[in-house]
Amino acid sequence: MNRLSADVIKELMRTEKGTGLEKHRKYFFAVDVKATKPEIKRAVEDLFKVKVEKVSTSNMPGKPLRVRYRWGLRSNWKRAVVTLAEGSKLEVAT
Repeated sequence: MNRLSADVIKELMRTEKGTGLEKHRKYFFAVDVKATKPEIKRAVEDLFKVKVEKVSTSNMPGKPLRVRYRWGLRSNWKRAVVTLAEGSKLEVAT
């Protein structure tokens, strides 16, 4: 399956845990639930022009959500932790 990079990567996650790992060249991304590790690697390399060393993924379950008198469920999502090669760095605005 050959998808566009923008379809695979949804957003760069700017969290407290994620910003602490940037000094170790690790960045958090919210990605498409059906995205594979090779697709994520290719997408990050294409979008940010960096060399990716490793990709780790985890499926995050949706949280219960109450709206008025009914219970619902937020959508499940996928998180990717991308480790960049030595000397590579993402240029992100703070």
